[in-house]
Amino acid sequence: MLKFIHIPALAISLCFAGSLHADAISDEIAAARKAYEAGELRTAIETLNFAVSKIQEQMAANLVKLLPEPLTGWTADKPESQAGGMAAMITGTTLSRRYERADGAEVTLSLMADSPLIPMLTMAMAMPFVMQNNPETQMYSFKGYRGMLEHAADSQEYELSLMVGNRLVIQGKGRRLTDSQPIEDYFKQLDLEAIQTALTQ
Repeated sequence: MLKFIHIPALAISLCFAGSLHADAISDEIAAARKAYEAGELRTAIETLNFAVSKIQEQMAANLVKLLPEPLTGWTADKPESQAGGMAAMITGTTLSRRYERADGAEVTLSLMADSPLIPMLTMAMAMPFVMQNNPETQMYSFKGYRGMLEHAADSQEYELSLMVGNRLVIQGKGRRLTDSQPIEDYFKQLDLEAIQTALTQ
């Protein structure tokens, strides 16, 4: 898990362990240690926070590899990640990638750890009658994982939300689609176990 509060502690432990590599992040951690030992606590915090953001950037660069390449007949934008900073503290860790087909169809995949969607989906799973009362939503299952399908009648937009464990949501949003199959085709390309491990450690 990419929690803001845990990485500074990790940075401090690495610093005192003396196993740092000579790179920019190590330099920042070393500077934070000096500031801490000198009693300059605010400076130590600010310096560690900078190191944290850089560590999170490196982690995000590895995490985006979890998003699949475009299927035959599709193209894709570069993967995007939000794994640090204030926004991530509110929305959780988010990785996304948009795919497009020649006929204009679009699918956007999002992998969200510690997302605000989780309580809503948990409640929906616990009270399925709530979805049953809404004609635009229905229960959804994929490889044993439960979720929700949203689709308005006469609309070409589909949204699949899938809970993987209790901290990860996989979401697929489709536009200009005749059904939700293209989203599911991309779901099939995901290594759900690897994603859960990488995003919720």
